[in-house]
Amino acid sequence: MKHGLNPTRRQKIAIEKAKLNYNNWLIVKNVNKQLHIQHRQTGSNKVIAI
Repeated sequence: MKHGLNPTRRQKIAIEKAKLNYNNWLIVKNVNKQLHIQHRQTGSNKVIAI
């Protein structure tokens, strides 16, 4: 399985709009106005709209 990447500035803004702390999340996939993110410590996944 591939490791997550640090979010870019635009991705950080999208994560903040979802009321999450961008420091705790890694980007797994970025497709079709959806952002698949993974928590750094717990490994839980979420999908947010951009």
